[in-house]
Formats: sequence, structure tokens, C-alpha cells
Amino acid sequence: MNTESVSLFLNPTAGRGRAGRRMARICEILDAAGVAFDLFQSQAIRDLESQVGSLVHAGARRIIVAGGDGSVHEAVNGIMQAGADAQLGVIPTGTGNDFAKACSIPLDWELATSQLADRLLAGDKPRRIDVGRMNDRFFANGAGIGFDAKVTRIAQAYRWPIGDLVYLYAIFRCMVDGIETPRVTISAGGFNWSGPVTLVNVSNGAWLGGMFHIAPQADNNDGQLNLLIVEPVSRLRITSLVPKLVRGSHMAEAEITHTGVKKLSIEASTAMPSHLDGEVGEPGTRFDVDILPDALELL
Repeated sequence: MNTESVSLFLNPTAGRGRAGRRMARICEILDAAGVAFDLFQSQAIRDLESQVGSLVHAGARRIIVAGGDGSVHEAVNGIMQAGADAQLGVIPTGTGNDFAKACSIPLDWELATSQLADRLLAGDKPRRIDVGRMNDRFFANGAGIGFDAKVTRIAQAYRWPIGDLVYLYAIFRCMVDGIETPRVTISAGGFNWSGPVTLVNVSNGAWLGGMFHIAPQADNNDGQLNLLIVEPVSRLRITSLVPKLVRGSHMAEAEITHTGVKKLSIEASTAMPSHLDGEVGEPGTRFDVDILPDALELL
């Protein structure tokens, strides 16, 4: 039995406040199972990342995050920036929980907590997964440039308790605002592409925004990323593509190009919005992306 204490990080605002409301029950399940843990809560954006990084740098080796994809994103960056071989466990309490889906973690947060406790106590060997990197930051699930980054920014501005549907609403809001199609040049080894785009997505996991099966072939332990390019599309065409994106049946559509890559660079004619794991970054004109195989241990 493994009785070493673990560090439990909780973002009380994840899942539009659901994580905070579930904190007592998560602690109760871990206590009842006999898992020794220290509880930490994030107070602001990047606070969780900073706390995780400091603890890992000081020697912490087992990190549990109860939160959504944003919390996982911060934890992964904290671990990777610290440069130590810490292990990560995830209890999904967010809105989309794309990373949990990619890792076959139960979306039932109580079941996920119980199963994680069992693995910790049994001393199960962690499995390794790949981590992506764009410019100077890491991502666990995916990176988006263009339209999907704009959708993500709008979705995050709403606190409505409607789950994944907030992303669907954000798509239609973006269409009202207009669809920008800057010209980009993409280089990825033997693959080269140039032209105007609606979006460029680079996936380590198969899901985006909880409900969109954007990269059905993606596997976060196959040593590569899935690149998806969407050429300019009309508002009407986006409406017809959305159901296909939900089902994951869009890959053969005429406006879509996709391929597996390990390293790529993207240069845009004008500054484009971007996101990593649903966390919106500053607009930019150059994005360098690569995959770090087996870089993270998952509890």
C-alpha cells in the first residue's frame, strides 16, 4: 500500500463553480479511502500553475488536480516548467473535460475520485502521455488558432449553467461578429501549406469544447499531433459543419485538410487569436509547435 501524501489542487471556480461545491465530497472520498493529502486552492489565473511549480521544484512527486481543462493546463505547465518527473492525477469537475475524455478518465467525478484513490493506494504504475508545446507554453489536449480561439474567448465570458452548450452559443455569436480568414503559411517537415484559413487546430486529444470531436484520430500517447486546417467557410457552411464536428464525421469535407505532425511552424499575415487547452493567449503572427513524447506521467 502506498501511503505517501499527495498534493490535491482544486480550482473552486472550475465548471462555473461546480468544483468548489464538490470540494468537501472529494476530500471525504479520499479520506475514507485512506489517501493522505494536502489541499491547495487556486485564487487567480496562473495561481495553480505557480503553486504546482513551486511544490514540484521543492520535491513533490504526486499532484492531483480537481478542475477542468484550464486547471489541467496550469498543472501541466507547472510540472513541465519545474523540470521534474512529477505524476499527475485528474478529477474532472470542469465544463468540457476534454483531457479526461482523451485519457479515458470517468466523467463521473465521484467515480473518478474513487478510482484514483484505489490506484494510489495500490501503487499502480502511472502511464505516460505526450505533451504538446507552442512557443514557450505547454498544452495537454490541444492548441487552436483563429476561429476556435475566438469561440473559446466568448464562451469563457458567459457564466451560464448550460455546460457544453455555451460553446455552441459562442459559435453563433462569432458568426454574427464576422469570420476572419487571414492568410497563413504552415511548414511541418515534408508538409507545407499556404492560404487563407478560418482556423488551424493542433490536437493531442480528440475533443474540443466538451462536445466537438475535432480530431477523431488523435491519441495522446502516439508521439504525434493531429493538424487540422479549415479553409474559409461561410456562415451557412459553418452551420452545416457543426453537427459533423460533434459527430467527428467532418474529416473528409472539402474545406478541411488534416495530417499527423511532430513539429510545425505557423506564420500568419495578421495577428490571430490563439488558445491552449481552452486558455486564451495573446494574438500572434508566429506559432512554433512540437510534441514531447511520453513527457508526463498520469496517475
